[in-house]
Amino acid sequence: MANADGAVQGGSLPPGIFRVAPFAGETTASLICRTASRYGMEAKVLRACWKWRNYPPGHEGGGARADAEVLLNAAGRQLLAGMCGVEEDVLARALPSWEEGDAKLRAEGGDPVGLWRIGGAVAGPVAFGCRLCTARRTGTAPTAVRYAPRWERACVRHRRWLLDADANQPLEHLDLRGLPEVVAGQRRWASVARRAVRAGAEPERVFALAHAVVARWWEQALQWERETIWPRRLHQVAGGDAGGDLERWRIVGRDAVIFPEVVAVADTLLDPAMAELVWADSGAGRPRALPADGTFCRRLGERVGRPWLGPLAATDYGGPLTSWMGSVIRLRRGAGGPPGYDNDPWWLRQEHHSSTMAGQLRVLSKEKKAPGSGTMWRAAVPAEQRRLITSAIDSTEEQLLQLRGVQTGPTADVARRLLRGLGHSASLIENAWKRTAVAAVNGGVPLEEVAGWVDMPVEVLRKMLSAGGQESGG
Repeated sequence: MANADGAVQGGSLPPGIFRVAPFAGETTASLICRTASRYGMEAKVLRACWKWRNYPPGHEGGGARADAEVLLNAAGRQLLAGMCGVEEDVLARALPSWEEGDAKLRAEGGDPVGLWRIGGAVAGPVAFGCRLCTARRTGTAPTAVRYAPRWERACVRHRRWLLDADANQPLEHLDLRGLPEVVAGQRRWASVARRAVRAGAEPERVFALAHAVVARWWEQALQWERETIWPRRLHQVAGGDAGGDLERWRIVGRDAVIFPEVVAVADTLLDPAMAELVWADSGAGRPRALPADGTFCRRLGERVGRPWLGPLAATDYGGPLTSWMGSVIRLRRGAGGPPGYDNDPWWLRQEHHSSTMAGQLRVLSKEKKAPGSGTMWRAAVPAEQRRLITSAIDSTEEQLLQLRGVQTGPTADVARRLLRGLGHSASLIENAWKRTAVAAVNGGVPLEEVAGWVDMPVEVLRKMLSAGGQESGG
């Protein structure tokens, strides 16, 4: 029973009244909530049995975080074990955070003490559990939250994709009943992970690289006229039509929609025969630039069900795929130097890590509150657009550097070369600023502001962008 202040009388509950077994990978905070539910009380009432050293973490702007985690000292763990009716060694095997409080709370004496943390900072990504699985095992369906990497998000039994718990959004899962290929991808990943181990690679690193490759394709896919698979899946997980809130659904649905391709890419990158194709495309013993029509990228496109994808993947310079290809080539040539990131095919650069759902939703929320003002350039501008702008700037710089060496000779010849070169540089600069203007408008900056920055009337800028085939619709 609880007193008027919400504290449990006596500071504890009689041990062993109910048995509340943990789920593998469950957060300690989730187990406390489920235990409270089993005893018919609110979680905050049961939590009054512990002394807390800080407050529960919340979302920016308010609201409790579903991925909140608690660390308990020895007395606190003993108390929870008694409430659950489960031995401590069982809880230690099931709960990744079970003993994480020892170092931080060792000096707290014999009182049960708890410390709040964010789950992702304790033991990795946190996701919602499947309520149907919880109900099947316990007879009730409270929310369970567990540590789960991206490759363990499909509930095969109930055909659900379990979403990140760190994002401030209401959905716990996406319905996969119309997408058997996503469920099949979950089953297939187990064999791909075993293949990675046999190849001496860590499965989580292989998955992270493959996810980064496919997530980068996802950013570019809105410009792919022949892409029909992902739009169909996205509409399916959105309940039939994502059109009313496409930006949000592209964020929430991304990991589920691209999962089959991520598994296929991981399997492809582990295939020694595919690595041989990279070596052959590079010229083998006679080095050359990787071609746009290379055999490796063509086969890769075929293996993800898109025979037309090869040239697009091959020319996406500076991405995680070409970095992997470069490492494979350096290893074959013995030119990688001592062991390190530059000759480790599975090393993923920080800038190649795919953004999380929570991060993207925060950016989207800021965009809607103040279009263009709160958006980071990398989040607002697709990677392909950024690459084209950078290429245009680099070309301009190279052209201008070349002009430094043409100021000797007959006056007419020097003037001709300079004027032609400067004219070409001017066209490159114009191309760069047009692309930048389009990117800014597409990123949410009003056309009027962009026109002011380039010192041009709004209608003139609008017509100029339209005439160049770069109208953004802004």
